[in-house]
Amino acid sequence: MAADCPVTVIGAGLAGCEAAWQLACRNIPVTLIEMKPEHRSPAHELTTFAELVCSNSLRSDRLQNAVGLLKEEMRRLGSLIMTCADKTRIPAGGALAVDREQFSAAVSQMVADQPLITVRHERVDQLPRQGRVIVATGPLTDGALFDDIRRELGIETLHFFDAAAPIVDAESIDQTIAFRQSRYDRGTADYLNCPMNEAEYDSFYQALIGAGQAEIHEFDKEHLFEGCMPIESMARRGRDTIRFGPLKPVGLTDPRTGRQPYACVQLRQDNRAASLYNLVGFQTRLRFAEQKRVFRMIPGLQDAEFIRFGVMHRNTYLPSPRVLAPDYSTRQRPELYFAGQMTGVEGYVESAASGLVAGLAAALQTLAVPAARREALLPAPATMIGAMARYISDPTISGFQPMNANYGLLPVLDRPERQKARRYEQLALRSLDQIERQCRALADQQLAIASCANEIGTERINPL
Repeated sequence: MAADCPVTVIGAGLAGCEAAWQLACRNIPVTLIEMKPEHRSPAHELTTFAELVCSNSLRSDRLQNAVGLLKEEMRRLGSLIMTCADKTRIPAGGALAVDREQFSAAVSQMVADQPLITVRHERVDQLPRQGRVIVATGPLTDGALFDDIRRELGIETLHFFDAAAPIVDAESIDQTIAFRQSRYDRGTADYLNCPMNEAEYDSFYQALIGAGQAEIHEFDKEHLFEGCMPIESMARRGRDTIRFGPLKPVGLTDPRTGRQPYACVQLRQDNRAASLYNLVGFQTRLRFAEQKRVFRMIPGLQDAEFIRFGVMHRNTYLPSPRVLAPDYSTRQRPELYFAGQMTGVEGYVESAASGLVAGLAAALQTLAVPAARREALLPAPATMIGAMARYISDPTISGFQPMNANYGLLPVLDRPERQKARRYEQLALRSLDQIERQCRALADQQLAIASCANEIGTERINPL
């Protein structure tokens, strides 16, 4: 029988949909409120849920990478987002990339098919003052709702700026110049690579640092998040900064010369039909006309047709260490939760993982599971999911900024290996062992969700 008291989830992005799913699959009715399609933020285009606004990549799928471990943890915990991502994946070498429209449609359909989730399309300008609530309104939260959040939590506005990369028509890419290869030939040759010699790089670099930028009101360069630094801002740090960053040529061989290029721009498939490609690492705030002029200087993109230009938008996040607990509930009102990038987790997968924890924690609270028992039913600190939750809620952190999943968040091993790859392997195995213990504890409590890996026929453990 369903719980008598429903939970309200505000926002049907990655975190909100994941939270609603975790609740409904534990027989708890959910009211999911989404402002689209009647209202949209400047970054949204689709009418469906869980829209991927910037890149279509969920990054590495290897356990040697922290986000790869995070994804495997989520698969084992029955994640809606990972189920849909695995179903709609497209070639991307060692990364997990998805057809963004099919992914969004898949999430929307699974939410619509879940009988315990009731969807309401409306704008929320004020937090509900009673009942259990999960706020997952995303990093573009503003207006009356954010003002109300500030009043409720007693905080000042915090923000940084984020950027999205351009997308080009595949048929407009000159593939007599661009070549297919994944770096170090890992996986299949899923990327298109546009090689540059030193003279071409110098011309491009000078044009990039001198190009005109779009005006951004209230823009403050100190609030740029390093993980989404615009390509032109990165370039201004020094001539070789981008050549050792998004344009690094290592692991690639230009078939025309048989040698490693001086610099190389990679393009990643953006949809399942392979008709669209995005420029990897080319988040930008250049004016549209300047993007066309400068990016067409890249060999192979001289005739590129831009389907979407890069854009810059404001992001908002909370001073989470001061206001949130490790289960994403607020310290002053335990029935009010936050999830997603506004908590300071950075990235698609990290955002969904926070929704998973908030949804599970709210479910345990709704079902009156004793507080002493809840700790064993939530991801442990030695898991990537648990480590992120503890990072954003650690009151000892000064200068708090958004954080991607990384192995530095995990507790050190009792006897750590010197060799990094082996050390990461041991950390991953320890983490997955903790997740399996959590799954068994949830099963004992009759709160487990069947493994998505079994449901969709993917491997349970990614190759190390």
